[in-house]
Amino acid sequence: MRIKICGITNYDDAMAACDAGVDALGFVFAPEARARGRYIAPDAAQRIVEKLPPFVDTVAVCVDDPPERWVEYLAFLDYVQLCGAESPEDCARFPGRVIKTFRVSAAFRREDVLEYPGATCLLDACVPGAHGGTGAPCDWNAARRVVEQGRTVILAGGLTPENVAEAIRTVRPYAVDTSGGVERAPGKKDHERIRRFISEARIPLS
Repeated sequence: MRIKICGITNYDDAMAACDAGVDALGFVFAPEARARGRYIAPDAAQRIVEKLPPFVDTVAVCVDDPPERWVEYLAFLDYVQLCGAESPEDCARFPGRVIKTFRVSAAFRREDVLEYPGATCLLDACVPGAHGGTGAPCDWNAARRVVEQGRTVILAGGLTPENVAEAIRTVRPYAVDTSGGVERAPGKKDHERIRRFISEARIPLS
């Protein structure tokens, strides 16, 4: 099971996640993340990334930035995670480098995911007025149906050390993503919860 810890704002938290065996780190460049203490400026994220060990992927999390800005992020990060109304056409210009977020609501259609064939799909909860990071759970049954379509799915939304193993057994995603589920304060990670989350996520499936 691949694991992403999102909302990294400082080097100590980044290294704690790396030491625990994380696969990817997310840096949130969307200004709305300031309300939850998870925003980091791109230049500050770059300074952290330059000191990371090898074999850890890095992700820029953004909302409705133009593709020209994605190019800037991809100069020092591995992926862009797009959480707004980005078009399939723009995403197709960056094959293999885009993670497209879909918020699963009653109006969510599995067919919407198929419009982004070159992007990895991240499924999150739908909370009005927010683009993610709310801590609300995603609809696991709806997520499982997307997995059954054969899409590569990253599951997000309210995942914690206490529920991630059950989520994985239910959804069978490619990867899981958490931010608030391993925090001790807004924008600050609890290193023990990071270790527990990763340990629970890697329990073999039965």
